[in-house]
Amino acid sequence: MPHPETWLKPVTGGLYCLPGDFFIDPTRAAARAVITHGHSDHARGGNGAVLATAETLAIMRHRLGEAAGTSLQPVAYGETVTIGEVRVRLVPAGHVLGSAQVVLDWQGSRAVVSGDYKRRPDPTCAPFEPVPCDVFVTEATFGLPVFRHPPDGEEIDKLLHAQALYPERCLLVGAYSLGKAQRLLALIRAKGHDAPIYLHGAISALCDLYREFGQDFGDIRPWQGAAKEDLKGRIILAPPGNTADLWARKLPDPVVAMASGWMRVKQRAKQWGVELPLVISDHADWDELNRTFDDVAAPEIWVTHGAEEALIRQATLTGRRARALRLVGLGEEE
Repeated sequence: MPHPETWLKPVTGGLYCLPGDFFIDPTRAAARAVITHGHSDHARGGNGAVLATAETLAIMRHRLGEAAGTSLQPVAYGETVTIGEVRVRLVPAGHVLGSAQVVLDWQGSRAVVSGDYKRRPDPTCAPFEPVPCDVFVTEATFGLPVFRHPPDGEEIDKLLHAQALYPERCLLVGAYSLGKAQRLLALIRAKGHDAPIYLHGAISALCDLYREFGQDFGDIRPWQGAAKEDLKGRIILAPPGNTADLWARKLPDPVVAMASGWMRVKQRAKQWGVELPLVISDHADWDELNRTFDDVAAPEIWVTHGAEEALIRQATLTGRRARALRLVGLGEEE
C-alpha cells in the first residue's frame, strides 16, 4: 500500500495528485482542478476542467464568470468519481455553502484534504463529516491554544444587547461576504430578531445566490437608498474592508463591530477600529482541530497553512506524525 506522500505532493502551484494528474485548490491555473470551496484563496480563475460541488461551482461562476473554468463538473456529497487512477469523493467541510473535503483513494491508501472547515453547527451549510484516513490534510488558521471560540449564541447576544443599548445608532458589522455574512443572518434570526437587516451590495448578491439553494434570511434590504433615519437602531452587514469607507460616514453614528475569530486578539480589534468585537469564526478553533484528528483517526497530519508549528507539536505529542506543507497562497479569509 503506497504511502500518500508518494502520490500526493506539495509542488509549485499547490497540492498535486500524481496518479490522478490534478491539483486540489491550485494556487495557479491548472489543467485539472478539484476545488474545496468558493473563497478566493482556494477557488482561483483560469483552470481547465474543474470539479466541485454544485454550490461551489455556482459561487465560482458568480465571482469569476467565464474564468471559473473551461469545463465545470458538479459532484454531489458522497458521490464517487474516478479521475485517472484515483477515486475521488467530496464530503461536507462545514465551512461555507458547498464547502467540501476531498477524499482520495488509491491502491488501498487514503488521504483526506479538508480545505477550510469548522465543527460548529451552521444552518447555512452541511456539517463537517469525519472520514477515517491514513493522512489528514488540515488548515491551522486558529492553531494556537489561545484560540478557543465562545458559543456563537453568546456573541449574537452581545450584538443584540448593543442594538438595544444604542437605539439612535446603527450596528455596522464587518463580515466576509461569502459564508460569514449568511451565517450571521441565520444566527440573528434564530434569536427571534425579525426586523429588517441592511446589507452592503457585495453581501446582498451572495445572499441571492444562497436563496437559490434554499436559504431564507427573512427581511433583508440593500442599505443604498435607505433614509438615514430608517437605519437608526438597525443592523447593517458589510465586508470587513468596507466598514471604514466613505459610504459608512453616511450612516447614523455606527457602532463598528467585526465578526471574526481574530477578534479574540484585542490588539487586532483595536487596530481595525472595532468597538464591538464578535468572536465568530468559520474555522475550527484549537480544541476542535485536535478533536478532529481524533475523529478521523489519522496516524499522520499534514498542515497546509496557519499556525503550523504549534499544531504539529501537539499532533506529535499525541503520537502522530506531522509535517508542514507550507502551501503558498492560502490565506485567512473567513
